[in-house]
Amino acid sequence: MNLNWLSWQRLPWICATGPQWRYALRNSLAMCLALIFAYTLDLDQPYWAMTSAAVVSFPTVGGAISKSLGRICGSLIGATVALMIAGHTLNDPWLFTFTIAAWLAFCTWISSHYQNNVAYAFCLSGYTAAIIAFSTVNVTEVNQVWDIAQARVCEVITGILCAGLMMMILPSTSDGDNLMLSLHKMHQDIYLHAVTLLSRNSTTLAHTAHEQVISQILTMNLLRVQAFWSHYRFRRQNNVLNYILHQQLRMTSVLSGLRRMLLNWPEAPETLYQGIQDILTELSRPGGDKYAIAMILRRMVAENPADFRQRAVCERLRYFCWLYLDINRWIRLIEVADADTRFQPPAVPSLARENDSTEAALSALRTFVAIIAGGTFWINSHWESGSEALTLTAIACVLYSSSPSPGGTIFGLLKTLLFLCCLSLVMKFGLMIQLTALWQFLLFLFPMLITAQLLKLQQPANAAFWGQSIVFLGSFISVTNPPEWDYADFLNANVAKVCGVLLAWLAFQILQPSSDDRKSRRHIRALRLAFLDQLRRHPTLKEHDFESRVYHLVSQLKSSKNQQAKLWLLRWGVVLLNCSHIVWYLRSWTPQNPALMALRDNSFQSLQQVMSLRGVRHNALETTLDELQHTLLALQTQDNEEARELAGILWRLQCSLAQLQQGVPEPPLSGPPAQGSEQ
Repeated sequence: MNLNWLSWQRLPWICATGPQWRYALRNSLAMCLALIFAYTLDLDQPYWAMTSAAVVSFPTVGGAISKSLGRICGSLIGATVALMIAGHTLNDPWLFTFTIAAWLAFCTWISSHYQNNVAYAFCLSGYTAAIIAFSTVNVTEVNQVWDIAQARVCEVITGILCAGLMMMILPSTSDGDNLMLSLHKMHQDIYLHAVTLLSRNSTTLAHTAHEQVISQILTMNLLRVQAFWSHYRFRRQNNVLNYILHQQLRMTSVLSGLRRMLLNWPEAPETLYQGIQDILTELSRPGGDKYAIAMILRRMVAENPADFRQRAVCERLRYFCWLYLDINRWIRLIEVADADTRFQPPAVPSLARENDSTEAALSALRTFVAIIAGGTFWINSHWESGSEALTLTAIACVLYSSSPSPGGTIFGLLKTLLFLCCLSLVMKFGLMIQLTALWQFLLFLFPMLITAQLLKLQQPANAAFWGQSIVFLGSFISVTNPPEWDYADFLNANVAKVCGVLLAWLAFQILQPSSDDRKSRRHIRALRLAFLDQLRRHPTLKEHDFESRVYHLVSQLKSSKNQQAKLWLLRWGVVLLNCSHIVWYLRSWTPQNPALMALRDNSFQSLQQVMSLRGVRHNALETTLDELQHTLLALQTQDNEEARELAGILWRLQCSLAQLQQGVPEPPLSGPPAQGSEQ
């Protein structure tokens, strides 16, 4: 039997690092301080202040500020809505139930549909309204509703202010430093990604490497938001940071297009790959510049100037190198800029953050049904602890609606609550009942919180358990003012909380989230719809908007274990993105020769015939590929620059569309059906 975990060197207080101690001390002191201030302000349920301080605990200043602002706004909105609902519907239990269920469903839809502070605020406003409204069902005077709402908001704000105070006293690592380090690392990772994809003998799975790079860039957007809230200098440079992220996504797109071109040109000369290696070597040099790269590209083109494929590859290499050097320059400018410096990069939109509307609607329906079912039981049974049960149901349904695996997450929460039931029983009636002063309780609570915080950091596999234990501890031990020692009410309340989570778990089992196959099909349909918009004369989405939308949709299945669904979604995203870049390039390309202009316009019509909302029309695809091949042979015989340039563009289009031929065989029933099948 291995008993090494019992040795004193393995104790969480001994093996904790300096940053871990700082994090644990900061959050534990904030929770205890919130409890002290809540008692000082004579609030009736001080544990909500302690819970609020735990919820907004975040490793960085920017994350804590953004979460705190979202929590304050959400609490104020939730309290206002709770006052309106309780004030107008408490006389009719059914009207009250349907009204609060509708509000919770709306908050669930908003929080599931977006990925920003607005989503977090509405998530908080949803279960804040539930906390206040459900606790007012037994009041007899309207003034009591106002007092309850006011107390809950004061408790929440007290916890947030205490967490902010401790963040100022024990600050964490700088968000700005983390962002700049991540930008440099991301830039280096893109270079390594290029080295991997552009090698002739590369054995790396391209789609896996592509997914990792996309995920890292989109994660960088979260660091940008945190730096925005914590640093004035980065708020002024937010447009530059947004531009850098867009251009890094563009470089990823260019690399995928280059790899597809090289795969469709197996007989490419060895000198081409040698030139690529020379360019990548030049890019890795600290003093690498455009002139040295331009000389290498000139040498590569001069080896076979009549070959449109060689010219097309060199053109895309030049575009990638210019993007890489330009982003490198912007990163250096941000590093040396002071707080008063402003830059004006090309304007680009914010990265897309909207989630699947259908999945968000399903989550809203699930929340509505769960609250109606729980309210129906409450009304008919006259359960005294029904408010605690429905409050936990609302929290679980709203909070975990956008979780990758909500059923498993709620089941983990259920185990945490069972643990807290036993722990709170021992704490409340074994320890707290014997104490006469708050400071005596804090002497016991403070080391327990520090231990839980350290275990959360040191045990990543159990981080969710310890985090949930810290957040829900206050509500289970019921630190009230004045203290209450009713044993029956205490047990009923804890049992009701567990039953509320069980109801939420049952709702997720009956109205299960969509499978990854269904999500993949919906995302692919959204990609096709957005691409068909790109083929219009005046598209709704600009090039950067479409690119951001594609990568956002592709990243939606990053946590999925269904590799086939992820592969199909990524393949469609890459193909349509490469085609869209070609479409935008053709729009801006205006040849002098009318015959070449007609060929350009014909390529737009061919794309419209190939693509539809249902998938690829494979007969039209084969016809289009044959037409492109004949056009390339015809253009190859013409000895002028415009014909060679158009031939290179159409060859890029042929390489992109050829990838869709891999979808001709019918996929297995377990995979995404007919991801590209329409005869």
